[in-house]
Amino acid sequence: MKLHTINTGKFKLDGGAMFGVVPKQLWSKLNPPDDNNMCTWSMRCLLLETANKLILIDTGMGDKQDERFRSHFQPHDGGGLVSALNEKGFQAEDITDVLITHFHFDHVGGAVSLDAKGALVPTLPNAKYWTSDAHYNWAMEPNFREKASFLRENFVPLKEQGVLEFLDMEQDLEWLEGIQLKFMFGHTEGMMLPVIPLDNGKKLVYMADLLPSSAHIRMPYVMSYDIRPLETLKEKQLFFDEALAEDYYLFLEHDPIHEICRIEKNEKGRFGLKETLNLNQIIN
Repeated sequence: MKLHTINTGKFKLDGGAMFGVVPKQLWSKLNPPDDNNMCTWSMRCLLLETANKLILIDTGMGDKQDERFRSHFQPHDGGGLVSALNEKGFQAEDITDVLITHFHFDHVGGAVSLDAKGALVPTLPNAKYWTSDAHYNWAMEPNFREKASFLRENFVPLKEQGVLEFLDMEQDLEWLEGIQLKFMFGHTEGMMLPVIPLDNGKKLVYMADLLPSSAHIRMPYVMSYDIRPLETLKEKQLFFDEALAEDYYLFLEHDPIHEICRIEKNEKGRFGLKETLNLNQIIN
């Protein structure tokens, strides 16, 4: 299996929202904000190339939203999903499968585009798009906390055009090409984390928003966007214990600098950053 980092661009989110109860005096040292308290974050996707499939994990936010939307989140430093695929030598038509970890706009927005006539169409026309029935229904009837993140134009057209596939929400579900899916419920209902087997016998986990960046490793560093922050704490603890035991590599979707990290635990039992790496360092 060959792996490719797909950098769809960066965007900005409020630093306080991204770090929750952690004081600005602490988090601002990890990701310095601008004058409006906004921090820069990556929208880093992952492409898996096997003998028979090209599997994409997440799609970035896309470029179909209006100028008002863009002014809030300030997308920059990238040409979007199709351009990022082209830079790696792939075409939109080549992708066979797309796993959407969850339907927040910065993860699924790139899955649907406007065609020349202004119609909403799948960006990757030959792909199957994968979610769970429970998460789709959750996104269709959003709570007030998540309503601004679930934009129906990002995912309803996939179902209407018959390219959306539904998975059972079964913990540690075996999916395509030996990929295992873990379901998380703190950030949103049924976010999926794919655990990807590497040729060297180790595993890479695409962390989505359980661990958005290396700055979020310490336990209290939980986003205000999470619908069940105490559940996130439990999920982080359990997953981090497993990650240490299995020596997982952790792929960071939103870290503005680092692609991958490993974690460690100190003598006081606190989790911390062991090292940061890029994809080439773990697959070569």
